[in-house]
Amino acid sequence: MVHLHVRDETGAQTFDLDIFRKTLDLFTAKTDVIIQGSTGGLADLTLEERCVCLEDPRVEVASLNMGSVNFGDDVYINKIPDIRFWAKRMKERNVLPELECFDVSMIETSILLAREGVLERPMHFNFCLGTLGALSATPQNLAFMQSLVEKDSHWGLTHDRMPDFSFLACALTMGARVVRIGFEDSFYFAPGQTAKTNAELVEHLAGLIDSLGFETATPQEARLILNIPDE
Repeated sequence: MVHLHVRDETGAQTFDLDIFRKTLDLFTAKTDVIIQGSTGGLADLTLEERCVCLEDPRVEVASLNMGSVNFGDDVYINKIPDIRFWAKRMKERNVLPELECFDVSMIETSILLAREGVLERPMHFNFCLGTLGALSATPQNLAFMQSLVEKDSHWGLTHDRMPDFSFLACALTMGARVVRIGFEDSFYFAPGQTAKTNAELVEHLAGLIDSLGFETATPQEARLILNIPDE
């Protein structure tokens, strides 16, 4: 699965869907990898503009941030009415929401919205730990968040500002179904060692998964694991 923001040639977030589609064309020409669009990111975009990626039918999964959080010196604002709006749009487009949780309260919000019928069970959580000003990346915090995940739902991990892969290894041994790496989060794969490309990070992570006795899923296996809706 690949996580993508709609960005212009300068790297700034944009709602220009043509730019996004050109990027998707590069992926879909060579692979059937799952496309995960982003409805997040610190930006001044409107609600509609933040979820423009959902208008491309090749997007099967989309990030759905489950609350507001300190983000370095900024505040990442995701109000509950806005979350409902994006979740409804995802349901209309038959897109699976990946629930981005930066702290414990966001898991509670997810359960609340599932009770309302806004979100469907089983849910797919992504714990985002290590962001400056938010919940730190520790095994204790991860274990507490894992304990709140409902039966039959599953979870993954994003380690922001990671210095190496050790915390990802911790998550894998604790039952994470998805682990994320990429330059949006960190350039490091080992202490003091940085990758030159995202592909290099993926290769190192695949090696870690293999060394722990697990297997990386094919795109189709991942669709089954995540209960991605059929066309």
